Order: sequence, then C-alpha cells, then structure tokens
Amino acid sequence: MRNFLTRIDPTRILLEKGAVPGMNVPGLIFADTYIESLLEGENALIQVANVACLPGIAGYSFAMPDIHQGYGFPIGGVAAFDADEGIISPGGVGYDISCGVRLLGSEIPVSEFLPHSEKILASLFSTVPCGIGPGGGAGIRKKDLEKILEEGAARIVRSGRGTEEDLERIEEKGCLEGALISAVSERAVERGLRQLGTLGSGNHFIEIQAVEEIFGEEEALRMGIKKGCITVMIHCGSRGLGHQVCDDYIKVMKRAMERYRISVPDRQLCCAPIPSPEGRNYLGAMKAAANFAMANRQKITDDVRNIFIRFFPGRILHTVYDVSHNLAHIETHMVSGKARKLCVHRKGATRAFNGLPVLIPGSMGTSSYVLRGTEGAEKETFASACHGAGRLLSRKEASNRTDGRELVKELSSKGIAVMADSLRTLGEEMPGAYKDVSAVVEVVHSAGLAMKTARLRPLAVMKG
Repeated sequence: MRNFLTRIDPTRILLEKGAVPGMNVPGLIFADTYIESLLEGENALIQVANVACLPGIAGYSFAMPDIHQGYGFPIGGVAAFDADEGIISPGGVGYDISCGVRLLGSEIPVSEFLPHSEKILASLFSTVPCGIGPGGGAGIRKKDLEKILEEGAARIVRSGRGTEEDLERIEEKGCLEGALISAVSERAVERGLRQLGTLGSGNHFIEIQAVEEIFGEEEALRMGIKKGCITVMIHCGSRGLGHQVCDDYIKVMKRAMERYRISVPDRQLCCAPIPSPEGRNYLGAMKAAANFAMANRQKITDDVRNIFIRFFPGRILHTVYDVSHNLAHIETHMVSGKARKLCVHRKGATRAFNGLPVLIPGSMGTSSYVLRGTEGAEKETFASACHGAGRLLSRKEASNRTDGRELVKELSSKGIAVMADSLRTLGEEMPGAYKDVSAVVEVVHSAGLAMKTARLRPLAVMKG
C-alpha cells in the first residue's frame, strides 16, 4: 500500500488507483508528516482504497487527518456518489447515526463558574442519564416518538424546551425532511422509547470549557463566543435507535447486492443503488434516526440550561451550532465543472460549508476547537472536514494501559473535574488513546478546508 502513496503537498497525500483492484477513483488523504507516520500498518488505508471501488463514486475517496479503521468505511472518511447511478451504504454513515456536537455559548466568565464547578457537574450527572443500557430516559409514548422521528429538534422546541433561535443554529434547522417512519423497524422504535435526553457511553460527553484563544475575532463575535467565558459542548447521537437502524439495513443491503449484481471488495461495504427501494428506505430510516439524534441533543440542551440558570439567573446559554458527523446527505456539488446531485457520505467527518461553524471536540482532557467552513472545502472535499482527534488505540488497549481512578487524579491535577458512569469508560477514553487534536486541526486549517476560530480548554467533563 505504501508504494501507492504520493505526497502532493505538506497536507495532502494521493493514494493512487491500483492500490487495490477495481478502484474507480484515487484516494486523497489529508495528512502532515505526523499523521502520515501514524498510518503505518493501518487497515484504514485499505478501507480508503476499497471505498474507491464502489459504483458511482465521484472525485476521490477522501480521508481526513483523524482517519482510523471503522466498519467498512474508515472513520474520517468522505465519499460522494451520483444520486442516480451511485449507491448508499450504511457503513458509510456508521452505527451511531447523526452522532454530533452541540456547542452552547455564554457570557459567564470562567472566574464566576469555577466556584460552582463541582456542584454544576454533579447536577449534570444526576439530571442527564448516561452510560450503557437499554433506556435511562423518562420514557415517551410511541406516537410521540414517531413525531420526533418526523420533526426532529423542532418537536422538542415546540413542546417548550428550546427556542426558534436554537433551530436556526442547527444544520437543516434540526430536521431532515423525507424521514420514513415506516422504514424504521419496531425494534428500533422500541429501543428509542426510553432514550430521549440520554447521553450514552463511549466517547460521548458533556464538557464545560473555557474560551482560551480566539483566532478569528469577527467570526467568534458572530458566533457569540467570547474569550474568558465558558462554553458547554454536548457530544452524543441517536443511541440504540440509530444503532438498530444501521444493523437492520446492513442485513437488507447484503441481500440486495445480489439482486443488483453489485460486487464489493469488503462485505462491510454492503450497499444498494440510491434510487432502489432498499436505498430509499435506508435513506428515509437514516433521516428519522438523525431527527431523533438532533432531538436528543435539544432535550439535553434544555436540561443543561435549567441547571445553569439556577446558578446564573438571567444568563441563558445560547446555541452556537449543532452539526452531525455521521450522515449521508443529498447535495449538489460541482464535479469537473458541472453541477451534480450527489449522496455525500460523511463518516466521522463534518460538513464544512463556507462560513458555517465546524465543531471539533478533542479527547478527554485536551482542547476542542471551533472552525468555520470554507469555499475551498466546497470545491475540494464536497464541503467536508475532520470531526475530532481520531483514535490511536482500541478501547481495549487503552483500558489496559490506564486505571480510571488514576486518570481522574491526573485530570484533577490539571484543574479538570470529571464524573463518569464507568471507570472503565474513562480508561477507554484516556487522552493518549487519541491523536493530537491540535495537529489534526492544523492539517484541515492549513489545507484550507476549515479555518480556526477559537480554542476551548476543558474545565469539567461528564462521561457516560
């Protein structure tokens, strides 16, 4: 595989056609020498090449600097397929459909927050259900869940838990049109009934941060981000409902490939033509799961606000932006000088349309970043950038290398308060399990895909 890599410039590496048989397009990897050094022995490179073999792919099979191995597609992978002649693949979206980030801004100075840090963190922990499990939430009726699958975050706002301004600052205004409730299985619905407003486990978190550095004054002001004030970042997704949708349609797609005579180099890339019944049903079910995820983050946002208002009366946390990083969108982009309707798969990758915020959480205990998308990203990567730091170690390997209690002490010594449902989860999410987020962000900044706006330092973290 290494023989097929050619460095184009300090932030781009070409993976030439021929790396695996049947590639329809080359791969393009965004990586400096640090990221490149971490690709040795990575099956993620093979996955980039395998994705390039899929029918109807346009441009390149892209890999962002947070690339690591995933199911079928690499995490940090972007691929666009012709909406009429291409495919849609659950592996190109992932199991946690619409896993994403909500950032809340404030005018609360860090100095005012710190005396209340532990009490606020404890309140968050007791209010927002977290951890592994089939439920955790208060439970809702099936007909209410169906409305959420159809209307997304708007359903939560219109029930009195949020504002219209929130919806204006969520991609697609908090609702993907075209959700097909009939395409969501009973099992998926059942799993979602008690999971609205829950954080989940793994790398999901609520983090209170200090705005430590501003790179773009005008952009930060427009977003409502102020140096020396706190922000709150919420990272979660569609929980068991989205996981079930993915699992259901992987089985559907594996059967469908025989019907449509589609051959793939890896069965995890199972797919169907976008216009096919299977393709349309998956797209509709995926949109329903995404609407649930955005509603989930809206409900958590309301809970967070209610806690903060008790400590800081009259100072409401405002939504900076909410963006998903596990989705497939039907979008129009220029390809070879012509406008084409494409299905853009972003798996562990963030939309980066010109001027819109790009939210990049770091690993636990490290900085997070706010960037803004660029015209360059629209032209080169179908408006896509990275989504985080990107794992270096498997969860098992990370947990074997550290002790959760020691990690709590280590983070406390750095002024970061931590509460978690599981000490094992803390070990899995140790900072050393991830790439250097600052280096990852620097690659997309230097490549012109997303420009740095602000750096956020963690003060208190709640983990599942």
